[in-house]
Amino acid sequence: MTEFDGLPLLRSPVAIAAFEGWNDAADASTAAVEHLEQVWEAREVTTIDPEDFYDFQVSRPTITMGDGETRKIEWPTTRFTVASPPGSDRDVVLIRGIEPSMRWRTFCESVLEICHSLEVNRIVLLGALLADVPYTRPLPISGSASDSSIAEKYNVVPTRYDGPTGIVGVLQEATTHAALDALSFWVHVPHYANNPPCPKATLALLSRIEDVLDLPVPMADLAEQADEWEKRVRAAAEQDAELGEYVRELEERVGDAGIKPLTGDEIASEFEKYLRRRGGSAGPTAGSW
Repeated sequence: MTEFDGLPLLRSPVAIAAFEGWNDAADASTAAVEHLEQVWEAREVTTIDPEDFYDFQVSRPTITMGDGETRKIEWPTTRFTVASPPGSDRDVVLIRGIEPSMRWRTFCESVLEICHSLEVNRIVLLGALLADVPYTRPLPISGSASDSSIAEKYNVVPTRYDGPTGIVGVLQEATTHAALDALSFWVHVPHYANNPPCPKATLALLSRIEDVLDLPVPMADLAEQADEWEKRVRAAAEQDAELGEYVRELEERVGDAGIKPLTGDEIASEFEKYLRRRGGSAGPTAGSW
């Protein structure tokens, strides 16, 4: 691979990005990028200096012990890796990081500068949100695209969400303004089964990546993991009459225009009412990402 200004010269690269935090219900979207890194043996090419973008009391660095007495500090950052999928005539740039704490516009400029240097002309952004959807059905995926023809080509179901956004939404707008093709896919994760991981949601996102790249993605044991996840949620629903009835109501509403993502306040309210009836205490919800 030829090097230019410290970065590799790639073949018609497409970038795929996901960020931990508010944009990543049940860690589903970052798990999709991590899966691609592993199955395609991606190699790291660069990172973004985290100093200007993270509150290290919120996203703390970690320290690890290496050989003997060697200790290494790993800082929260955004990493760029490159994969060359077998049988493909193009490379894939994989971007995985943590939603920054500050200076989002400058952060997006840094991401796009690296993409420009790598000659990326399309960025696919992945996200995961909590929604009132039945776990027994294919998990819906909504999204947006910078161009109506792209949205039509990849059958993007427009999101109807209005409200606070995360770095994925901000980066998509910045990408569009930079005259790059931007495409986002958001998988809807059942809010009553939001503890990570959610392999069914990750699998749904990877199937969309296959469409965009026109390339099969090795799924390893994700299908088996998704099946086990469904069995665990089914067992919980069978043991909890209220949860079971709620899932049945959601199943009856599949296909209705009324199905939509819940806001953080709505999810918190539903959890509080549900747990008050059962005498429990609330755990993390969208409002605490």
